[in-house]
Amino acid sequence: MTPLFDPLAKREYQDAFEYYEAQEEGLGEKFRSAVWAALVVVERYPEIGEEVRPGIRKILLRHFPYKLIYSLTGEIVYIIAVAHGHREPDYWLGRESS
Repeated sequence: MTPLFDPLAKREYQDAFEYYEAQEEGLGEKFRSAVWAALVVVERYPEIGEEVRPGIRKILLRHFPYKLIYSLTGEIVYIIAVAHGHREPDYWLGRESS
């Protein structure tokens, strides 16, 4: 399976990476590793994430208050959002049709 980030999800990912790296050198890389570890799990077990809407799933990141919101289309894992767990829960609705 191939991960494909929605442009807004990619921006969220980059913003979180930069935030963590600014907090402590190397913490951004740990965040990046947590995202890619979650993607590896999703690639192996695509339906592992809890279904939050029909056809849309989430997987929590280890050690960070973020979750990946994703959908599956053929061999594509479409990352809809890299969502902070303590912010507005469904702000990403509407992206799934992008």
